Amino acid sequence: MLLSTALAAIPVQPVLAEGLAGAYLAGRSASIDSDFVLAASYYTRALAQDPSNPALLEAAIVSQVGAGAVDRALPIARRLHDLDAIGQIANVVVLVDLVAREDYAAALTMLESGETVGPLVDGLVLAWMEFGEGRMSEALEAFDDVSQAPGLRNFGLFHKALALAVAGDLEGADEILSGRSGTTLPATRRGVLAHVEILSQLERNDDAIEMLEAVFGTNLDPGLEEIRSRLVAGETLPFRAVTSAREGAAEVFYSISGALMGETEDAYTLLYTRMAEYLNPGHVDAILLSAQLLERLDQYQLANDAYNRIPADDPAFHAAELGRADALRRSGDTEAAIEALRRLATLYPDQAGVHIGLGDLLRGEERYEEANQAYSAAIELIEDPEPGQWPVYFARGITFERTDQWQEAEADFRMALELSPDQPQVLNYLGYSLVEMKQNLDEALDMIERAVAGRPNDGYITDSLGWVFYRLGRYSEAVEVMERAAELTPVDPIVNDHLGDVYWAVGRHREAEFQWQRALSFEPEKEDAERIRRKLEVGLDVVLEEEGGDPIPRTNDG
Repeated sequence: MLLSTALAAIPVQPVLAEGLAGAYLAGRSASIDSDFVLAASYYTRALAQDPSNPALLEAAIVSQVGAGAVDRALPIARRLHDLDAIGQIANVVVLVDLVAREDYAAALTMLESGETVGPLVDGLVLAWMEFGEGRMSEALEAFDDVSQAPGLRNFGLFHKALALAVAGDLEGADEILSGRSGTTLPATRRGVLAHVEILSQLERNDDAIEMLEAVFGTNLDPGLEEIRSRLVAGETLPFRAVTSAREGAAEVFYSISGALMGETEDAYTLLYTRMAEYLNPGHVDAILLSAQLLERLDQYQLANDAYNRIPADDPAFHAAELGRADALRRSGDTEAAIEALRRLATLYPDQAGVHIGLGDLLRGEERYEEANQAYSAAIELIEDPEPGQWPVYFARGITFERTDQWQEAEADFRMALELSPDQPQVLNYLGYSLVEMKQNLDEALDMIERAVAGRPNDGYITDSLGWVFYRLGRYSEAVEVMERAAELTPVDPIVNDHLGDVYWAVGRHREAEFQWQRALSFEPEKEDAERIRRKLEVGLDVVLEEEGGDPIPRTNDG
């Protein structure tokens, strides 16, 4: 049902007028790359030559909406609509324009005449249009009709609660959102915040605070912290989640985009968030979701444009800046991303997430000392460590380990395991490090075996297990495990190098040389490559002797 609301794909091949192929094909190529701005430009050129081509009209609408130019898509949609061509995307844009102009009667007429968008959109928007026309009974009946359809109950009930709250029936809205009506709704951020505002309106600030902390914990982001502070101060929060039928319709498109996220193509989901933005330009969550989708589509400039629409005094500004920094990083402008996060850390020094984001970025650039400082700033803000905070200790441990501060690194790794004892990443990293330093090998083996049990199809963790068997002199066991690791990660130079060493240890020298040659073909680090070439020249035994290591014992095991 949800997928049936997804917009129709751009046609593969419209009927082309003479001389039109170049612009169309260029637009089609840009569309495939999700370059909405470029695609819109080419489709506009094509339409200049063939202004009544339904396929071109629809493709141009999709591109303009994706680029965030719904106003430019509107005349194209009207043209397609007037041609009586079946075009779901044209219906969406025309309907949204009617709602934006608060011509609710015309929107109702359009929906009731059968010019549909999709089952969920039609039902919820129709209900909000009835609300906008002042027909509350009909609106509630329409919301109930949606909630009775298979799979749509949560949508119908949530929007009914919003409509009741806008109409002043706060008790009725609370009954639905609290689950007392018989259905527990998913605890989405917007749903919880709408309920918090309703509770505050009902003079139940203590209940609102309890709900905030139950859902989001006590380490709140700036937006949530501001809400909690106002509640603690006894302020009555206004109900701003939805204030009109137009904003209710915007919430419909945003609700559906959230449901479609990950279930259909990001370009389709983006069309819904763009409609939500157009109907409610202040819908910060829709703007942020559009930006996130654009990042996933590699449209970093459009993503940055979206993030930059969040003003500096908005509680969501820090989330927007985190997103903008990520878009800058992914676009290759790492220095600008780092600078953005440094500024954000200055603005929000008490937000651990900002310091962690900066640390992650610096660690990715192998700037371990700077990353360590950022992680330490985050950890200083943690009063009572919780299980979900293990990653920051793990990450800082890596920066300690990479800067040759093993004692501090081990302490952080063990703290991460104290918070989350069965984390395969931590078990593997600490266990492998111990193996490389030839310390606590029995404990290291136990850790890595637990890591493999947690992630049996992870080639790198499996490699660690094979390597600890090798270090313990259990060569036959090492062979089977290392072969499995090479199957899971066949083009990794380290794994293939390790398999070669294991083969050599059990006397399978020709196979060892073959694996070392494979390892070289996968471009290992310079130092590793030199060691592999030396093993190919003189064998592993001589290399170990040259390095002052212990020779491989010749036992019944190998």
